[in-house]
Amino acid sequence: MATAWVERRLAAILATDVVGYSRLVEKDEAGTLSTLKALRREVIDPLLTEHHGRIVKLMGDGALAEFGSVVDAVACAVAVQTVIAEHQADVPPERRIVFRIGIHLGDVVVEGEDLLGDGVNIAARLEQICPPGAVMISGTAYDQLQGKIDLPIEFAGEQHLKNVDRPIRTYQVSMVANGLVAPTTPAGELSLPAKPSIAVLPFQNLSGDPEQEYFADGVVEVIITGLSRIKWLFVIARNSSFTYKGKIVDVRQVRRELGVRYVLEGGVRKAGGRVRITAQLVEAGTGAHLWADRIDGALEDIFELQDQITDKVVAIVEPSLQRSEIERSRRKRPDSLDAYDLFLRAVPYTASQTSEDGQAAIRYLEDALRVEPGYAAAHALAAWCYEWCYSRGGFQAANKEAALRHAQAALVGGTDDATALAIAGFVTTMLNQDHEAGLSAIERALTLNPSCATALYLGAITNAFAGHPAAMAQANRALRLSPFDLLVYLAYLALGVAAVQEGRHDDATMAMQRMLQANSSLSSLYFIAAAALALGGRLEAARAWADQGLKMEPGLPVQALFRTDEPPGCQQARRGWSYPEPPGLVSSAAVFVGGKRGHSGTYHVRTKGPFLARG
Repeated sequence: MATAWVERRLAAILATDVVGYSRLVEKDEAGTLSTLKALRREVIDPLLTEHHGRIVKLMGDGALAEFGSVVDAVACAVAVQTVIAEHQADVPPERRIVFRIGIHLGDVVVEGEDLLGDGVNIAARLEQICPPGAVMISGTAYDQLQGKIDLPIEFAGEQHLKNVDRPIRTYQVSMVANGLVAPTTPAGELSLPAKPSIAVLPFQNLSGDPEQEYFADGVVEVIITGLSRIKWLFVIARNSSFTYKGKIVDVRQVRRELGVRYVLEGGVRKAGGRVRITAQLVEAGTGAHLWADRIDGALEDIFELQDQITDKVVAIVEPSLQRSEIERSRRKRPDSLDAYDLFLRAVPYTASQTSEDGQAAIRYLEDALRVEPGYAAAHALAAWCYEWCYSRGGFQAANKEAALRHAQAALVGGTDDATALAIAGFVTTMLNQDHEAGLSAIERALTLNPSCATALYLGAITNAFAGHPAAMAQANRALRLSPFDLLVYLAYLALGVAAVQEGRHDDATMAMQRMLQANSSLSSLYFIAAAALALGGRLEAARAWADQGLKMEPGLPVQALFRTDEPPGCQQARRGWSYPEPPGLVSSAAVFVGGKRGHSGTYHVRTKGPFLARG
């Protein structure tokens, strides 16, 4: 008997639904349905038409669409997520509509206008494991994108999807979605703050010697620090300003992306024992040059030269500022230029936060401290580097002792150095679990310099681990001041931990996703992110993140230690999580971030002695 012919075709299938739809409808059925209909009418349908897609079916809060091209499907998905994120940015988080999108290229069965079969099922399952606000695509879809679309796409592991026998390669489009946090590249134009605002761009190294690049960078860093300590001046932090290093930039672009009124740019020429600093202040909205000058001097007077530039810039930005405030903004510096030079040479090694680079930085910092034993900034940076060496390099007691010793020296000698105080307080918290002492130091840092991004990032995560509500405000302010900062992942982590503690699991998942986009090199971040997903009931996605962390640290002998007085929800999280080896890893992390306020810091993952992960 002949088999009945079945119409089939190859198609790119897009599946989407609303995150937390039942919760939204329960709180405001009429408002949710009205908003969803408006988004479909004003955003989704026009974008589908623009990208040559068609709706196959609507399913309450979800939809299934067909495209003839994977490129069109992915471009449409990214456009949908971007436009909806902008549309919902001003909506309170508890009422915000957020979509998940899954895309697969596969064979489908055609029945009239409907599509059925394995290809449709895989797209739907990808949507279910996709983080909120993101786009998840299958390996077959990803293979069709090579060289055809310019998007950052990350491998998300092989997933065992429900009702799919074979493992599926998955990839995630790295993109900014709904406004829980600032985007990696700010979308649109940031509004100007009420007070004067400035970004100091990297100065050009005009010496012709690449070895002097660090010196030009150091000049800018000290100028930023001096300006930042003026409380009523909004200053973009160094790590965000330095994303423009080596680029030809229109100052109006800087205004749009960083939200500043003024831009300071210039160059440094160092030759023999002399240095020449040129600088110009530009009104970023118009490109008009407000001030330009050239200052020459001997190298032994480099700090005075930097102060002269700071004086002139502040006088232009806000004439009413008093010269006495400029004097108060000056940072305590070592008496010897040699110590400062060594400190600057250590800084580039601190970006990766790895044990290996930490050791390289320590060599320069210890040399600087032999020249200037009371140099607080060098003590603080050395403390942080030793902390990395301890937590990521074998938990050697000598590294912990050195970190705490340098942190104490920074606290004693850095009473007027906000960055040194913040780093020392953070290290003290991480190694001694002394939240009170650590937060006290960070609060002193922010009193000195409310615009110190480092203090805000470290304060946000320290407050989050301590269960303090200040975490969210500090994280969001840090992201506004320095959205491109190397420490940006700490703000996302703080927002995620705070959301988990308050039971906002969808918000926690979004924050953890941003965290991993900002820093994918630390295995402990994957474990904490997996814990947040597990507590929110998204076990399949949690396993994917946990697997990634275990791949980065395959030989860790981990045991979970639990207190007998676990807060409500912790035991439930453990029962819902089954993981073979190492035992208890993810459930213990879930307990760590999932405790009641004031309890979360007492749940740890340990090896036989020291901490393995402290958050």
